[in-house]
Amino acid sequence: VQLVESGGGLVEAGGSLRLSCVASGTIFSFNDVRWYRQAPGNQRELVAGITIIGRRNYADSVKGRFTISRDSAKNTVYLQMNSLKPEDTAVYYCNAHTSWGQGTQVTVSS
Repeated sequence: VQLVESGGGLVEAGGSLRLSCVASGTIFSFNDVRWYRQAPGNQRELVAGITIIGRRNYADSVKGRFTISRDSAKNTVYLQMNSLKPEDTAVYYCNAHTSWGQGTQVTVSS
């Protein structure tokens, strides 16, 4: 199964981006899906997750600013990111089961 992220880019602090993760199959219908991020020199960290039944969880650092959602008909999971901060700068990865995307770069300027 392939996962392909998109939607990253350069944005000013306070701005918004919406990341998308599209699966080549129906993996999202049978697995929890998570967004991770990794900044240079840092370990990969969990940002947000959504379970098969739609239960969501978030890292404390993004609560109230990020929203994860899924569109099963499109085999797509989204990460809506609002009120972005420079410390959100990282490569963002989508994960389901053992499948990972290639990542999409998010850069937030101050």
